[in-house]
Amino acid sequence: MMKKSIVFFMIIMLTILIGALFQAFDSEEPTVVVVLKDLDTQYFEIVKAGAEKGLRDFGMNGKVVAPNNESEEDVQENLLKTILYDNPDVLIVSPVTADIIPILRKFVKRDIPVLLLDTYYPWVYITSYIGTNNIELGRRGGMLLASSLQPGDKVALLAGEMSHPISRDRIKGANMSLAAAGIEIVEIVDLPNETALVKEAMETALQEHPDIKGVYTVTDIMALTVFHVIEEYGLTLPIVGADGINEMIELVEEGTLPGTVAQNPYDMGYFSIEAAMKVINGEKVDRTIDSGVDIIIKGNAKERLDFQKRLLR
Repeated sequence: MMKKSIVFFMIIMLTILIGALFQAFDSEEPTVVVVLKDLDTQYFEIVKAGAEKGLRDFGMNGKVVAPNNESEEDVQENLLKTILYDNPDVLIVSPVTADIIPILRKFVKRDIPVLLLDTYYPWVYITSYIGTNNIELGRRGGMLLASSLQPGDKVALLAGEMSHPISRDRIKGANMSLAAAGIEIVEIVDLPNETALVKEAMETALQEHPDIKGVYTVTDIMALTVFHVIEEYGLTLPIVGADGINEMIELVEEGTLPGTVAQNPYDMGYFSIEAAMKVINGEKVDRTIDSGVDIIIKGNAKERLDFQKRLLR
């Protein structure tokens, strides 16, 4: 009789335990992991802020991580391998290069949806791309530069590595607008986004084309280097970059530069979490979610600068 009572008690306890486990599982918040290129730049710090706000607003369990060095795709790949072991509900990733596509396939094979953030690579299995239309960004940047010039004026374009889709698309868009405005492009410089190389390239461009009237660059970091070179030469030229980092916006607010073309990294991060929530709930998600492009000029620079400084505190 005693043995029957013990067995019955154990069955009851086991039933309670299994019920508790299922209840805990059912109430567990969905897990989303966001893998960025880095967390050392203003741009990706702001992306992170938007993603974390999304995680809070949509009641999701998640984290935002990045490799220590953006230029090392194997570091991001190793990070993704670790995340694959954790088996999240959704992966959001800003790929350093297309070389990480094979590891992303492993997520899809485990029925983990993959969303690309900030950087697009054509891949049939992505659930959605959340980010900027970089051709449009380049087009608007070219328009902004052309607005400070006259038909027939000459400009130089400084690109990051043209093999990268972001640089290639931004240069393509800028070309379209500048050509339409009758602006002559005397040089397109293809180089890594390294300060020393940008400085050297700009100095060479000024020596070979002393009649340059303006410069377009694919990032604000490059544009700031160009600005300092032009200052050293005692020149005043319109320079238009892209991304909307604080130092560039400050120069626009001061009236030193005509403007910059900005992505919306905060919205990008937030929209990616919103899309992940829809995927988890079985809702339809657009294949491309455009986070928009803003032209920042003196009239709206302070508002944007104040917003970004609050995020980066």
